[in-house]
Amino acid sequence: MTIDEIWQEYRSSLKAFLHSKVSNPDDVQDLLQDVLLKTHIAMHTINEKSSIKAWLFQVAHHTVIDYYRKNGQEKHIQTLQLWYEPDERNIKMELAQCIRPFIQALPEKSASLLEEVELEGKTQKQLAQELSISYSTVKSQVQKARTELNDVFHACCEYELDTHGNLIEYHPKADFNTRNLKSANK
Repeated sequence: MTIDEIWQEYRSSLKAFLHSKVSNPDDVQDLLQDVLLKTHIAMHTINEKSSIKAWLFQVAHHTVIDYYRKNGQEKHIQTLQLWYEPDERNIKMELAQCIRPFIQALPEKSASLLEEVELEGKTQKQLAQELSISYSTVKSQVQKARTELNDVFHACCEYELDTHGNLIEYHPKADFNTRNLKSANK
């Protein structure tokens, strides 16, 4: 494989991995460029095509560790995973960038609940207290909102799940565009 082919295939997965470890988007771009440079320099050392992905993520992982050391933030190194998991791609993270328009396509009450729980990270118990309603009511309303959101998602994309129901891949539907969001939930 050429460097262009490797980069085309793995760039978005590497970027998602780096985003999961470093919050600043500018730093992520810099780290991604470092990984590209290291890949270009050492690509000749990769013997098998099957080991490219594992090697790339090891390079990315070590690049993140170097980033924290260089910036005097060794404490963050301890919180990083210190091993490589071959299927490191974080599909949920990739989709998280797109979730807000889908949530905003829901009825106002459902959108508000999901923004609080899914995007802001509030627990349903916290939300129940803030709204002065019972926890079971909030649970029910959030579940209903998630079902509505699921309908909107399925109008947009096809999804592949593993045997445990975890999202592993998605494919946008060719005939979908964002103007259809409001009508997808009706």
